[in-house]
Amino acid sequence: MTETRTAAKIGVLVPFTNTNLEPDMELLRPPNTTVHFQRMGGYDVDEIPGSDQMAGLGASDITHDLRMISGIRPDVVLYGCTSATLTHGPSFDAELAQQIKVGSGAVSLTAAGALITGIKAVGATKVGFSSPYLGEINAQAMDFMALNGIETVKCADVGRELGNYGQGELTPDEVFDLACRADHPEAQAVVLSCTDMRSVEAIERIEAALNKPVITSNQGMVFGLLKALNLPRHEALPGRLFDNL
Repeated sequence: MTETRTAAKIGVLVPFTNTNLEPDMELLRPPNTTVHFQRMGGYDVDEIPGSDQMAGLGASDITHDLRMISGIRPDVVLYGCTSATLTHGPSFDAELAQQIKVGSGAVSLTAAGALITGIKAVGATKVGFSSPYLGEINAQAMDFMALNGIETVKCADVGRELGNYGQGELTPDEVFDLACRADHPEAQAVVLSCTDMRSVEAIERIEAALNKPVITSNQGMVFGLLKALNLPRHEALPGRLFDNL
C-alpha cells in the first residue's frame, strides 16, 4: 500500500551550517507526514558561535524565511536553533514563536521552548545540562531554565571551543560521554541542548546507563509537534519523553 502524505506538513527553519537537524527530523518524523526545510543566515560561518553571534541569529530578520516556508502551507513550523533564543530569554523566545505563528499561519515551536516543555513533561525540576556551547551560552541556558522553574544541578561542556561545524561533528559516543558527565544524583533528567549535536542517536544508550530520562532539542521539538497536532507515538521515537504523549 502506498503511504499517503496527509497527516501534516512540517516546516523547519534551520541554521545554514547545521548538518544534523535534517537527518534527525527524517528519523523522527511521524508516518504520513512530510518535512520541509528553509535555511537561515544571520551569523558568520567563520566565527566561533558565542553568545553574541547566537543572539544575533535570534534577532535577525526572518521575514524572507517565513515567506519561503509558508509556501508549503505548513501545519507546524519549528525554529531549529536552541541557543539563538536561549541567549535572549523566555520572553524573547515566546515572542519569536508568536512571530513565526503569525507569519506562517501554522503552529509554531522553538527548540528552546521545546526543551522546557519536554523537561516539564517528564516531571523534572532539577536537571543535568550539557551542550557543545561556549560557557557563556551555558550560563544563559541555565538562567533560561531557572526562569521556567528548572534548576540545573550540574553542567558539562566539551571543554574546548567548537566552530559552527565542530558542534555537528561530535560523534554519538562523544555525546554519550558528555551526557554522563552532566549527570548528578539530584538530577531527575539530563538535558542535551543543540539542534546540530547528534544527541538523538545516543538517547536510549544514555537512558539505559543513567536510568533517567533524556531531553534533547530535536527530540523535544518532535514531542511538541506530536502533542500540538494530536499525532500518535510511533516506533521510531527514542526516549522516555514519548511515554508522556
